[in-house]
Amino acid sequence: MPDATLDLTAPLPGLGAWVARFRGAQIPVLAQTAEALEAMRANEDGVDANQIGEMVAVDPLMTLKVLAHAAAHRPARVVTDTETVTAALVMMGIGPFFRAFGPQRSIDEHLAGRPEALQGLDEVIRRAHRGATFGLAFAVHRMDPDAAVIHEAALLHDFAEMLLWCHAPALALRIREAQLADPGLRSSEIQRRLLNIELPDLQQALMKAWHLPELLVRISDDRHAEQASVRNVLLAVRLARHTARGWDNAALPDDVADIAALLNLAPPAALQLLRSIEN
Repeated sequence: MPDATLDLTAPLPGLGAWVARFRGAQIPVLAQTAEALEAMRANEDGVDANQIGEMVAVDPLMTLKVLAHAAAHRPARVVTDTETVTAALVMMGIGPFFRAFGPQRSIDEHLAGRPEALQGLDEVIRRAHRGATFGLAFAVHRMDPDAAVIHEAALLHDFAEMLLWCHAPALALRIREAQLADPGLRSSEIQRRLLNIELPDLQQALMKAWHLPELLVRISDDRHAEQASVRNVLLAVRLARHTARGWDNAALPDDVADIAALLNLAPPAALQLLRSIEN
């Protein structure tokens, strides 16, 4: 059955109200994640943290759920953050993981009867996958020791937008329509006008409310783009957005120039690398 709580058609008054709304909201997952989880549950003794981690890591919404759960249930003896899904699973243990995460509601079930919202969410998730792929490739090229967290940060970079499609699809559709009507209008301006907030601010607030790993929160904060790891994520996400429908976007030359500077490459070599990642 579709979720009856999806009828939020007017913006909430401010950031605190949005955080409260999303912090306690049910988060659906990809259908393939829900199915794979049940297949693994049936063979609990035959799977390990790496196998589950690989399954979870392709789903930004399930990744978010696992990291938030791990942060909320971290034993007092553990003083360091579990910065990746696999590390969180090792800390939890396989049995406790399956007990904590029963059968999952899929986004198809959650948005049943709302095809436009499902399509909008699917576009954001596909873009997140591409951004994470680019982000990891850049980090590996830079020999960044935090490559796994950079991949995770790129995957989760737009999770607030995903939650908006899940829990306020009417408002998400209005934002998309406004962007299509005036492509030159800044996303931040549209969001303030239609939501009373900017989504990056909501995202940072939720990450802190869920006590997500400090390194992940820092790398995900676009305001600190002077740091190479943050710029790595930001450029990967930007490239994924600009090439979502092909490699002829007018912003691409600027993207390539900035990525070339990050990777210490000449622009033609950077473009060649990007196309090889895409393929």
